[in-house]
Amino acid sequence: VQLAESGGGLVQPGGSLNLSCVASGSGVVSINAMGWYRQAPGKQRELVAVHPLRGTINYADSVKGRFTISRDRNRNTVYLQMNSLEPEDTAVYYCYYHYRLTYWGQGTQVTVSS
Repeated sequence: VQLAESGGGLVQPGGSLNLSCVASGSGVVSINAMGWYRQAPGKQRELVAVHPLRGTINYADSVKGRFTISRDRNRNTVYLQMNSLEPEDTAVYYCYYHYRLTYWGQGTQVTVSS
């Protein structure tokens, strides 16, 4: 399974970005969980939002009401719409895919700065 992220960049506080991640490869199945984690400098990787196979979408408390995760199962793609971005959201954002095994994308940098 390969994960290709896109959509990161530099944005001013209060701005928006939309990340996307496409899963490809012979091991990809539609019955999976996909989502996003992030890692800021000097900090551990943390969950941002995960869209499970079943059940409730899980958001980090710090992004609730500002970020929205969605997915297109037919295209094995997951999106993260990020609004009202804050400097504290600055991090490398990693796509996450899980079906029997966990896979990670290479990450996309999001920088929120004036």
